[in-house]
Amino acid sequence: MTKSWENFRLRPSPGIDLSQGAKCQPIPRSKLDIDEVNRMPFLAHGSHRIRYELDGPLGAPAYVLVNGLTQYSELWAAYRDALTARGFRGATVDLLGQGASDKPELFISQDDQVEALRLLIGELGDSPIFLSGISFGGLIALRYAIEHGERLAGLVPMSAFAELSPQLLLLGNALRTGLILGGTSYLQDLLLPMNLSDSWLKPLLSNLDAVKRQGWLINDVYALQNLMESFLDFRPLTPLLPAIRTPTMILNGEFDFLTPRSLHETLRVGISDSSLVIIPNAYHAFTLEKAALTADLLARFAEDVLAKRWQGNKAVWIAPDEPGGEMIPFPPGYDHLRAIPVQKAAP
Repeated sequence: MTKSWENFRLRPSPGIDLSQGAKCQPIPRSKLDIDEVNRMPFLAHGSHRIRYELDGPLGAPAYVLVNGLTQYSELWAAYRDALTARGFRGATVDLLGQGASDKPELFISQDDQVEALRLLIGELGDSPIFLSGISFGGLIALRYAIEHGERLAGLVPMSAFAELSPQLLLLGNALRTGLILGGTSYLQDLLLPMNLSDSWLKPLLSNLDAVKRQGWLINDVYALQNLMESFLDFRPLTPLLPAIRTPTMILNGEFDFLTPRSLHETLRVGISDSSLVIIPNAYHAFTLEKAALTADLLARFAEDVLAKRWQGNKAVWIAPDEPGGEMIPFPPGYDHLRAIPVQKAAP
């Protein structure tokens, strides 16, 4: 069910997403003009409103991009532009608790988020659907693919996971405690150095308060806590991964601290038609640090699938440094899970 509602639209902002960061100055609320009130489309899930945005030609193959935990859909603007320029339709959504969607303070389950995706994909007609999500959004995309994989032409989980390793569990608990005790500002203080490189952070160090402002303007503490607490009864998806028959490209930053390669290896092993692509010199939030490269990889993957060139083969690749560059097979005989060039043990 699609409706529309009137609200202020924060223009694509160089502000910062708590877990994934973006570099630009936020627009203070005081400068928003009443003439800029927009009619935003939204989906109805029970009594809740879920804001979404569509760009690109009707009937074209569509890319659905799913936010990380604290992200909002404006941060995908460069991706929508790049993908529509390549002939795709771009779809973004603020999940419940995010952005301009409703922010219930209690009882947001991951099932609700999967249903939000189902509703959004239902708006896209019969065209081929490619689904991609980062971090928390990657988990929701995996859950959708397990339950509704027949609707997908391709899947791209990024900085994602199907299970909580001991490190990720403890980090998640610490981040939740930090949010409860210190609010969104303290949560950002923890996440920025985890998820972004020195080269990204260094130019912003003298202006971090302004950089973080958009995070606490957009995010609600209790809604974020609710999203985090959707993991309290989390059960690993690992045993369910073989149900995903969709062509799948798994993207993992070389230096991802929060969701390291071992978690992506679980996806590669469990999904039959998959390949793991390592993004060089990249961290957890490579979707923002390397937006042009990532958008190019998304488009190339979809083009290969549509042209029936894709062969997953559970292969491991190294992405190029720049858009359009050559994909390099990971050196045979070496262990892609190690940070040093260690040869694999003989079988």
